[in-house]
Amino acid sequence: MTSPFCKADVLERASTRLLRAPPPSWDASDDDMNAKARMIPEGIKPKHAAVLVPLICRGDDLHVLLTQRTAHLSQHAGQIAFPGGRLDEGETPLQAALRETFEETGIAGRFITPLGYLDGYLTVTGYLVNPVVALLQDGYTLAPHDHEVADIFEVPLRFLLTAANRETHSREWQGLTRRYYAYPFGERYIWGATAGMIKNLGDRLYGDAPANT
Repeated sequence: MTSPFCKADVLERASTRLLRAPPPSWDASDDDMNAKARMIPEGIKPKHAAVLVPLICRGDDLHVLLTQRTAHLSQHAGQIAFPGGRLDEGETPLQAALRETFEETGIAGRFITPLGYLDGYLTVTGYLVNPVVALLQDGYTLAPHDHEVADIFEVPLRFLLTAANRETHSREWQGLTRRYYAYPFGERYIWGATAGMIKNLGDRLYGDAPANT
């Protein structure tokens, strides 16, 4: 019998609990914890984006690869994120996730095996993000984008999927309190949409999310 959060258990669950296709809408958003302090307008027509949730085999466990944005960017400076970005015209979420991952990290598509999709995630900036969960194969070389990526690092998936490591933090916005998930990890601070997608990954693999369709 496999233990929870080990590589074999995660990959077995991923085969049945991740979505087989990117959902056209969202079931998670930055407003999920903020019924009284919403920032996303009603009836929004979102822009489309995709990110890659890269899993790396480390012995019997898996790690998640994340990037830290450079401090001089006009948006999300210094924040921790999955590699990804806006879809170009005619692109699928998978194509965009692979393209952006190569541009940001230097990891070519031939080293990436897609496993499935998480639920769509709507951000306060008006993007409908489709996260693509994938397994990285050995042999890739990291080449961070000089302008966009300050660092590329790993976090054990076991740490991120352990509920005790997920915290709820808050900030004031226009006199109201907005709450969000956060995963403090050493000197790293993973929060916002990235933390929300990690929470959704845990819900899909080990929670009450419906099986793939």
